[in-house]
Amino acid sequence: MEFNVNHPILFVLVGIIIAAVLGQSTYFLVKAIRRAKELGIAGSTVKSTVISSAIFTIAPAIAILVGVVALSKSLGLALPWLRLSVIGSITYETVAAGNALTAAGLEASATIVDPSIFVSVLWVMTIGIAAGIVLVPFVTKKIQNGMLKMGMKDKKWGEILNTAMFLGMISAFLGYVFCDVGLVFSGDTSGLIPVCVMLVSAVVMAIFGGLSKILRARWMEDYALPLSLVLGMASAIPFTAWLR
Repeated sequence: MEFNVNHPILFVLVGIIIAAVLGQSTYFLVKAIRRAKELGIAGSTVKSTVISSAIFTIAPAIAILVGVVALSKSLGLALPWLRLSVIGSITYETVAAGNALTAAGLEASATIVDPSIFVSVLWVMTIGIAAGIVLVPFVTKKIQNGMLKMGMKDKKWGEILNTAMFLGMISAFLGYVFCDVGLVFSGDTSGLIPVCVMLVSAVVMAIFGGLSKILRARWMEDYALPLSLVLGMASAIPFTAWLR
């Protein structure tokens, strides 16, 4: 049987997994509603909470959809659908998939026709993100307690540590953005494409952040990330035509 990244059997397998996750979510939703009734919480309050939560999941869902579309060219629809619907992150999955494809000698936009490469990309995307599931139960409490103790002893150094950890995480992704900028010195300007896309996304994020404070509309903050992703990826089209 010829391998196809969009083979029906892949959609069946992914559908079974996602159905199980949806079933679990539904189970806990029903349990939560029943518990709310036992605690005497008004039905109108429960209903409004469920509706508002459902509405505000639209924002991150847009970002997830963008990630699925971005990865579908090379990985098909089934694998990105699975990775970004269960336990995944668009910032991690796209980088992991791109690095795995590059290591296999393919471009990030190339469609995979070799099943061994497809499985390798799957493992790279899965093992990296699954590490958190394993580590969180064992190390998170110790790290959190250590940070709380430091914050109680010296608030200033506690804030510095939190900021340093955040910047360390961001630096990993910034390295991926700027890694090919040096190609400019050899006459290849394609390395500037990720930088330009990042700047567009940053400007959009800053605009929404400023507007949310000026207009006092906190709901805009929830849509800042997905819109910055969408507009940033859209800007990659003209930047690619210009710089490549």
